Amino acid sequence: MFNKRTLPFILAIIVAGIFITFQTIGLGNPPTKYEKILRQVGEMLEKGHYQPKKIDDAFSKEVFKKYIETLDPEKQFFLQSDINSLKQYETRIDDEIKGAPFQSFDAINKIYLKRTEEYFAAYKDLLAKPFDFTINETLIDDKDKIQFTTSEKEREDRWRKRLKYQALVRYADLLATNEKAKEKTKSDAELEKEVREKVLKLSDRLAERLKNKLTEEDKFNYFVNAITSSMDPHTTFFPPLEKRSFDEQMSGRFYGIGASLRQEDGNIKIASLVTGSPAWKSGQLQIGDIITKVGQASDEPQDMAGYDTEDAVKIIRGKKGTEVKLTVRKTDGSTKVVSLIRDEIVLEETFARSAIIDEGAGKIGYLFLPEFYADWERPNGAKSGEDVAKEIKKLKAENVEGIIIDLRNNGGGSLYDVIQMAGLFIDEGPIVQVKDRQGNPTVLKDKDKGVLYDGPLVVMVNEFSASASEIFAAAMQDYDRALVVGSTSTYGKGTVQRNIGIDAGRGLLTRQGGEDDLGFLKLTLQKFYRVSGGSTQQRGVTPDIVIPDQLEHFKFREKDNPDALKWDEISQAKYTPWSNLIDFSEIKRSEANRVNGSPVFSKIKENTALLAELNDKEVTLNLKKYQEEQKKIRTLAKEIEGLIKLQNETSISLMTEDETKFTDDEGKKDRQKTWLKNLRSDVYLNETVNIMNSMISQYTIAKSK
Repeated sequence: MFNKRTLPFILAIIVAGIFITFQTIGLGNPPTKYEKILRQVGEMLEKGHYQPKKIDDAFSKEVFKKYIETLDPEKQFFLQSDINSLKQYETRIDDEIKGAPFQSFDAINKIYLKRTEEYFAAYKDLLAKPFDFTINETLIDDKDKIQFTTSEKEREDRWRKRLKYQALVRYADLLATNEKAKEKTKSDAELEKEVREKVLKLSDRLAERLKNKLTEEDKFNYFVNAITSSMDPHTTFFPPLEKRSFDEQMSGRFYGIGASLRQEDGNIKIASLVTGSPAWKSGQLQIGDIITKVGQASDEPQDMAGYDTEDAVKIIRGKKGTEVKLTVRKTDGSTKVVSLIRDEIVLEETFARSAIIDEGAGKIGYLFLPEFYADWERPNGAKSGEDVAKEIKKLKAENVEGIIIDLRNNGGGSLYDVIQMAGLFIDEGPIVQVKDRQGNPTVLKDKDKGVLYDGPLVVMVNEFSASASEIFAAAMQDYDRALVVGSTSTYGKGTVQRNIGIDAGRGLLTRQGGEDDLGFLKLTLQKFYRVSGGSTQQRGVTPDIVIPDQLEHFKFREKDNPDALKWDEISQAKYTPWSNLIDFSEIKRSEANRVNGSPVFSKIKENTALLAELNDKEVTLNLKKYQEEQKKIRTLAKEIEGLIKLQNETSISLMTEDETKFTDDEGKKDRQKTWLKNLRSDVYLNETVNIMNSMISQYTIAKSK
């Protein structure tokens, strides 16, 4: 949402856009579409970005490197001599952004096309010969540890090793299947030939995509995003088609599995899961999982290598009630086949909901909020702040003695609603501070006196709790209002973005939309700060009580991105901490001892560290060693999966009015049952219940004095 401080410089961007457009048009030849976008984006970044880097030679070098990495992430196409010859453009991109002739893009793409054609001419011959999986070879699969090859011979050997690794993975799978069969149907040599034929097919598909589906416009979009992401990870260029597709997915209904996808380093990855969707309900998919194959019911699965996200989505979506099978490579390195039944993606299941936990000291209210949603298009549209208030009133009517708010995997959303929600638990006062590019801080306050709920409160978070979730957790922590429980830190996104049309200036004079739409820029405009003064950027929120989880050693938080804005702090806002009847320090001490002494959490911590070691970026091409490594990974992954599920389920039930809500809708009723089932076996929720019981006991004693 825009505020009074944001509006003036948004208008300044628009006016600057008009000026730049007409200034450029007045000089010689009219600018091309690409040049218009490039110059307008550069102007918006310089004039509007919260903390713009200087668009100079150093910035140009960063963009050059990033664009090359986007085209060739595995360093298998370009030779080092190509990079050397292109270095003449390394310091010219900043000049092109400012209006110099746009030449670097064509120069890079010309060599890229030549090198990919050389690969297309070579891979068939490399796959025509049998692979020897008995020799000891390795493939380094870390782009930061490999360099561009210095000769065609070295480059061809890299191609051979990559193709061999793809064949090895499939060969090991076929051998395992063959061994399970009552009698072997094919010899090892026949299986080896079969996998080479499969790799050939997927290589053909990749070649087809690079030749015919990866358009010049696609590559230009990559180029612009190399520029925007060099400012910070969340400033993004959306071409018109992508923006329209994004809007349709956010607002429409479709039949699928409820997972949004992204392409990264040549892989199709899960970017997010829609709460209540088949993907979410399965409990077997996570953000960051790589989809390697997609199968329709009993049909032969299609290998996703070489597919772009648009093609992958088409294959995964289908008719309601039909089965789709995803083969995924988990973030821990293990491989799993997940069977899902397509369903209508019902966005209402992203809304706040609650349940009653009846374990220990007293009745506990559980409130789940998957995102800070807000439907501003309709007067009576759903708003998370209002919905949370309704759920709390329902829980109070059930006489709960404590409330757990679950913000795990909540990526954020409406700033207005997080302020409203925080105000339900504290009296009036500041909730968050927001600073603009001029350095002016604004304190955003809860202005409503009074508290809806004043009892014991716990906030659950994890690595994927971001933005608005971090604002809420930080406010509750700073006010000493609640205990925050979860992994070592939240995601660490402390920045604010807005979508601004690239051609907004021309749109004011003529019209919005149409064939000459240039797209949108999601631009970072502001930064969040806690009421205590520290930013949530990079550091996120450190829980009061840390519970080890299975993703601790994997690098995907904000701090792991080299282009992320840095942490800093401003002056503390004036606020009055909560007068607490609970000694948080005592509970933190006792719970730390409990978690450290827990065999379950100690084992999760140990196994997670071992998995991180096994998932080294140097992979073996020796069959026996590969099989041994995969066996270890599968064993550890299975053990962790068992550890995070309770053997003795927690007692959780719906409130009476919620039990009857979906009586006439069997689909929603089943989804509700699945939700409860997952909660009952959730080891992290169970541990949080133990914490809440300690809080309730203290609170009850203190109130009776």
